[in-house]
Amino acid sequence: MSGEAPNPTPVQWRADGAPQSALYGDVYFSSDDGLAESRAVYLNGCGLPQGWAGRSSFTVAELGFGTGLNIAALLTLWRETRPPGGHLHIFSVEAHLMPRDDAARALARWPSIAPAAQALLTAWPPATPLFHRFDLLEFDATLDLAVMDAAQALASWNGRADAWLLDGFSPALNPAMWSPELMLAVAERSAPGARAATFTVAGSVRQALVDAGFAVERCAGFGRKRQRLEAVLPGLPTSANSPKVAVIGAGIAGASLMRALSAIGLQAVLFETDAPGAGASGNPAALVMPGFDAGEGPRARLFAHAQQRATALYGQVPCAVIGRGALQLEATERDPARFEKVAVSPLFVSLTRLSPQESGARLCEPAVGGLAIADAIVVDPAAVFSAWACGDRGGTVADMRPDGAGWRLIGAEDQDLGAFEAVVLATGADLGGLWPGATVQSVRGQASWTAEARPPMPAAFGGYVIPTPDGGLLFGATHDRGDTDETLRLADHDRNLVLLAKSMPILAARVASLPLQGRARRRAATPDRMPLAGAVPEKDGLYVLGCLGSRGFCTAPLLAEHLAALIADAPSPLPNDEAALVDPARL
Repeated sequence: MSGEAPNPTPVQWRADGAPQSALYGDVYFSSDDGLAESRAVYLNGCGLPQGWAGRSSFTVAELGFGTGLNIAALLTLWRETRPPGGHLHIFSVEAHLMPRDDAARALARWPSIAPAAQALLTAWPPATPLFHRFDLLEFDATLDLAVMDAAQALASWNGRADAWLLDGFSPALNPAMWSPELMLAVAERSAPGARAATFTVAGSVRQALVDAGFAVERCAGFGRKRQRLEAVLPGLPTSANSPKVAVIGAGIAGASLMRALSAIGLQAVLFETDAPGAGASGNPAALVMPGFDAGEGPRARLFAHAQQRATALYGQVPCAVIGRGALQLEATERDPARFEKVAVSPLFVSLTRLSPQESGARLCEPAVGGLAIADAIVVDPAAVFSAWACGDRGGTVADMRPDGAGWRLIGAEDQDLGAFEAVVLATGADLGGLWPGATVQSVRGQASWTAEARPPMPAAFGGYVIPTPDGGLLFGATHDRGDTDETLRLADHDRNLVLLAKSMPILAARVASLPLQGRARRRAATPDRMPLAGAVPEKDGLYVLGCLGSRGFCTAPLLAEHLAALIADAPSPLPNDEAALVDPARL
């Protein structure tokens, strides 16, 4: 049994070829000319492109993603008129995401926006109730699409929009999309001077916008509509935040952060004593697979969200993905019931519940039941570090001192390494060295590998076994809290073999006779075993990304984007309740 996407959208196609929602009985765009309507009502109505002239960052939000037409038109205009070095942030909401093929059929009407439409269609996500990030690199733009109710989406978003495209279905057919409460939420998530535009002039909508603080004006409509609305909030736009950033540590946390900062136009200096990946992130291979929670709360959503984002980003790195698909085997008495719930969760569309016979067939030996995870991947860390841990490089940071609005970094020989407005600690197990008040504990882990055998497929079972880039396999790993010794231990190879043999005895017997290599490193862990990604309390300009545990390659890419957004004062890809789970202030 596999998880199913929530709220599939039944799209009806009218005789004139236009799409119509069977849920609300309304059209997605004007039958006269949807693209011309989008440009006249929304882009011109929000004062674009003049509104982003001279801006290094601009944020547009939309209620009612629909076919993606408004966003394709927006991206086309942005690419033609964007200011040099500018980055466009887009946030859109859609409770009932239509299938990609329906969107492609709708957007095919307008060849003039074909590049933007294709970029959206290429990134079209599953209809899981999450924030989905689109990488629109050729447009210097980022889109976060919230597949959920509009009120929930706005309550979860931390951004501030400079322009709003209010494009829900008719207020008479979908009043919840135009309620006074929702218009107030729009105002609360607007930057000073924000503009809003919509096709409707319904009295209830005008009043809701006025009550929320907008100055509202009726303007000439498009096509058969006599009038439309434009609205403006008081205030003047503020300039974007572009601080000088230092990232300390070049494991998967630091490398992910360097990529995320660069993606939104911020440059950083990466400080590392050794080579990238020299710490806990430097094994020959890494399994990218989420932690599974039987509920559908913030913790479960965070791991589902992180998995989806990590899979997309590693897929953009040449030669990084060396394996696809994995099994999660039952390892405790609670797992069968837990896996039954997880397999039907709306958060996942890539899970299949397996019987013992089905697991055994995939592993080529008798096995317990489990979950098949189609979008799990195995990556080559070296390829990731080569692509992401680049840019300006510094050496060892031995100390840091407050310096005005930021921090001055001090080297091992007491040399001045420079002052930075934002400093991120991505130092792994050494986190306490530069943040003495950190509530973390050291955890030692040793992995084992051999080049002379290969697993039938990646599997996790309390431990894990995965392929390596050279055609071998890696398995393990030990987990010893409070142990700080990084010396390789033959006894820990034996412990890893025992763990492997509990779930895959035939493979373990074959590996036991082979020469083994290994690596032991320390990680930092929090008391609640959740990562840290955010501002360090009471330390202005100091941030942390760490304590990622055994799922660092899964969570680091998304959490790095969240932290980069905090530093740049840009919209985060994390909903507020997911961000709260990793906020250092919780400790």
